[in-house]
Amino acid sequence: MRISDIFKKKEKLTEIKKEEPVEVRPQPPKKGVSEVKVEKPKPLVKIPETAYKILKTPHVAEKATDLVKKNQYVFKVYPKANKIEIKRAIEELYGVNVVSVKIINIPPKRRRLGKVKGWRAGYKKAIVRIKEGQKIEVLPR
Repeated sequence: MRISDIFKKKEKLTEIKKEEPVEVRPQPPKKGVSEVKVEKPKPLVKIPETAYKILKTPHVAEKATDLVKKNQYVFKVYPKANKIEIKRAIEELYGVNVVSVKIINIPPKRRRLGKVKGWRAGYKKAIVRIKEGQKIEVLPR
C-alpha cells in the first residue's frame, strides 16, 4: 500500500458525504390497524450512584449472622470510605435508619504455601447498627 492510496480513499469518503440527504416522510396509518404503544419496564430497585463506590459486599460469617439479632449488619467497604459515607450509602440503598457505624481495619496477613511465601490482602469492614424494628435482607431468598 502506497502513501498516495491513503489520500485516494479519503477523497472517496468525502464524495460519499457530499450526497444529498433523502427525506423520509411518515406514512399515514392504515385503516383498521390501531397503534400499539410499548412502555419500557421500570427498574425494580434504583441503586444510588454513590453506594457502589463505598460498599463492596455484605460480610457473611457466623459472627455476622449472630449480630443480626442485635440489629447489627457487617459489610466489607472500600478502604477510603469513612463512617459518614457508609451511613449515607446504607440508608440510601436499603432504606433504613442507621444508628451507629463501627469500622474495623483488618490488616494483611502472611501466608505460606509450601516454599512460596506471600500475603493475604487486608480489607476494611463496617458494623452498622440500625433502628429497632427495621431489617436488612442481606441474602435475598
